[in-house]
Amino acid sequence: MSTPQSFQFDRQFEIGSFQVNPSGFLRIKDLADLFQEVAWRHADSGDFGRVLQKENRMWVLSRLEIQVLRMPVWGDAVRVFTAGRGVEGLFAFREFLMVDAVGNPLAKGMSSWLLLDAETKRITKPESVLPPELFQLNKKPEWIPEKHRIKEFGEKSHEVRVQPSDLDLQNHVNNTSYLRWIEDWAVLQGRNIAFISINYLAECFLGDQVEVFSSFQEGKQQIVGMIEGRTVFTARLKLK
Repeated sequence: MSTPQSFQFDRQFEIGSFQVNPSGFLRIKDLADLFQEVAWRHADSGDFGRVLQKENRMWVLSRLEIQVLRMPVWGDAVRVFTAGRGVEGLFAFREFLMVDAVGNPLAKGMSSWLLLDAETKRITKPESVLPPELFQLNKKPEWIPEKHRIKEFGEKSHEVRVQPSDLDLQNHVNNTSYLRWIEDWAVLQGRNIAFISINYLAECFLGDQVEVFSSFQEGKQQIVGMIEGRTVFTARLKLK
């Protein structure tokens, strides 16, 4: 596991009452929100994020993996670290680490991002715009989020209708909303998520009806979301 000293940027947060479940532990969705927030603050620390907005470009999260070691609770002080971890092909990688007040690791994550033109949705090679102080362009990480190869969808579990609260600035479903849907499913099974790997495959919009399928394959729980026969996300979980 990467050490805090190997990261480029960090911020301290206090876990709020609105971020925890009924047992007082941080939710997976809110953990991912903190990862996303520190990623934005890192990018914007050199005005890189705002420059991309002016150029009508945007980052789109393609794949994300999170491993939970120990969830913090309401009132805990935590520090979240992040760093760009290089480029491979069209993907740029970003790593995360959350530690407690004395530096013990709580959760870690790795993500794969695509850079798109906001209007045409055409993919841009990330090395054409990435500043070297944020990303080591000629290096890729040892930990690369998995590309899922789904053989069977399993049985239909339930449906989710996209609500206004699911949407982000681009008016489509925020990547952490998918995690909330998956976490809700896990909690209703009486389980918690120890590890999640999710592939974001297509956009969802307000009013979309997402059919959710579940199965157990290759030692992991598999969740697939579909809209009218089109796969929009896949996830693999380790539950506890």
